[in-house]
Parts: sequence; structure tokens; C-alpha cells
Amino acid sequence: MSTRYEVARTDLDALLAEWGETRYRADQVWKGLYEARIPLDAITALPRALRERLAGALPEALTVALAATAADGLTSKWLWRARRDGTEIETVLMRTSQRATVCVSSQAGCAMGCTFCATGQAGLDRHLDTGEIVEQVVRAQHDCPQRVSNVVFMGMGEPLANYGPVWESVERFHGDLGMSARQITISTVGVVPGMRRLAQESLPVTLAVSLHAPDDALRDTLVPLNSRYPIADVLDAAAEVAGARGRRVSFEYAVIHGVNDRIDQAVALGRLLAAWPGAGGAHVNLIPLNPTTGFSGRAPTPGRVTAFAEAVRRPGVTVTIRRNRGVDIDAACGQLRTRARDEVTPGPASGTAPEPEAEPASEPEGRAVSVLAPRPARMSP
Repeated sequence: MSTRYEVARTDLDALLAEWGETRYRADQVWKGLYEARIPLDAITALPRALRERLAGALPEALTVALAATAADGLTSKWLWRARRDGTEIETVLMRTSQRATVCVSSQAGCAMGCTFCATGQAGLDRHLDTGEIVEQVVRAQHDCPQRVSNVVFMGMGEPLANYGPVWESVERFHGDLGMSARQITISTVGVVPGMRRLAQESLPVTLAVSLHAPDDALRDTLVPLNSRYPIADVLDAAAEVAGARGRRVSFEYAVIHGVNDRIDQAVALGRLLAAWPGAGGAHVNLIPLNPTTGFSGRAPTPGRVTAFAEAVRRPGVTVTIRRNRGVDIDAACGQLRTRARDEVTPGPASGTAPEPEAEPASEPEGRAVSVLAPRPARMSP
């Protein structure tokens, strides 16, 4: 059985024709779900009996396990359970006065094993299908007072390790939901074959590379995949993506006290990325680390992060220090699921999902710095 946001338009047409409904009814359903972005039951142009029949034939793929909204009302998070097997995934909605961004998961868990990442510490359960990815955005839209304009693949999972469903969902966001491809960001820890494949696609999405170190020796200890695809290979593939569509690539850097925050490391990072030949140059997003239960690291002081940023900027690299959002609702990827599974005793939170940038072309939300920060606010089952 197809789920509600997995079914293709042609299959919806065929289903309604089998029921003796007109093409006009299929148009009403599709426009309601994707153009108006409203729940099926809210498409009141349809007879109630038809809505109920469709709800039974095309169920939602996800059910809400937990939902939370930050005290400022601008960040919301959902922990979903997949209808088919109970797998848990997370989605975050972040709003500003200019736009609304949904951070989606592409996998339940993650196999990349980044040492400081809550999702990576938990391991991989399975890939998500296209409908499960698309539904995260549409369901977030149902609870958003403004139109969702941006999607970032920076929730749970490595998007390029689940390439087919991820790219199909990109095409759905662009074609069915009418989003600009430039407002869609795909993050990766450096899956080089997937990056090169991305360079061949027709839609000019934005790429964000989770770098986290200026050299291979250090990156090997933080990002295990680096032993297979070292920094030079990752940067070459990133340049290929940038050159294919003229889109600037952003580089994510989780700043960890005593690990990768020395000034000499900042100088090395600045030199490395200043020499990178990618179109538009490199943009570095510095994300102060939040601790996870499986990693003993912590964030540097704000002053040290600022000094690090200045050293990276010196050779001409653009740098942004990201502000964390959703501290009170465990908004970074992996947090809510970890807390729900481990039943951690509530304590003070030190930060979570980074603030979106002002420019939509660099929208990454710091997927790799997901943490456990158990202090719920306005949470409902």
C-alpha cells in the first residue's frame, strides 16, 4: 500500500478512476495536498465520504510520538514513528520573519559513526522512503503559520547514502510543492560518489560538507568515513558540484574545545579553503559543539570561537558563527529520540540546532553537531 505522500500523481489518478471519480476530483486532491499544503480532511471541496475513503486507502506514513515548540514559538520539533515498523525519526521546523525552514531526516539513525554526533552514536536502523521524507515537510507545513520555503537535509542520517529516495524527494519538493531548488540544501560528511552524482543532476540544489577538521589525521578520528574519502577527494568532489551549477558550497565545522579549535588549526583551515577552486568560494559555518552522552567534548568559549573565526577569515574565506536554536526542545538531530529511548533525567541544556543564515543559499543547520540536551518545553505526546 502506498502512503499519502508517496503515491505518484498518475497512481492517484488511476485509483480515483477505479472508484468511478472524475479527473477533476484527482485535481482537487493533488492541489489540496501539494499546492495548498493542507491536510486531507481539510480539503472541504471533496465530499466527506471521499476524504474518508482516501484516508483509508492512502494513510499517512508517520504518526506523532512527541512534539515540542520552543518558548519563543519559532522552533518546533517532532519525533515520529513510522507506521510500517515503528522506526523513530525527527524533524525540525525553524522560522524567522523572512522564511520557514524544515530540517528533514533521510535515514532512521546513521551509519557514518561521527564520534560527536548523537545520531551517529545510535547507529543506522534503515533508509527512509520518498514518502516518509516528503511527509516530514508537508506535516511541518500544517503547523506553520507561514509558507515553508526552505528544506535542509540535515536531520538524522547521511543523505547521500540514501541517494535515490533523497533525490526523488528533492524533485517532489521542487515539482509538487513548488520550492526553488536553490532553497534546498543537501548535507554530507563526504560521500564522494554521491557528491559527484549530485554534480550531474539538473536541479541546482545547495551542497553543505561537514568538514570538522583541517587535516586528515584529525578528521580520521572525528569522521570515520575520512579514511575512505580523505579531505582532498572531498574537496575535489565539492568543487565539481560547485562548478556544475555555479552554486557556492558551505563547509560545516563543529568547534570542539581542545580538539579542533586551536588557532594554528584555524590558520590551516583558512589556507585550505582559500585555495579551494570551487565556484563562489568557500563559506565556513562554525558551530560550537554541544555535548552528547557518548562524547566527552564540549564547546570552546565564545571568545575562542570568535578568535578561531578571525583566523579562518584572514586569507579571505567567508565565515559565519552559527547561533543555536531550540535549546529547550532538544532541537538538534538525534536528541529527542535519544532522550525518549534512554529516559534521561532532565538537566540544563547547553544548546542545539544552529540558527539559519540570512542568505537562503547557505541554509545548513549543523546536522553533525546533534546533541543530547534534555530539557523539554511545551512538549506533548
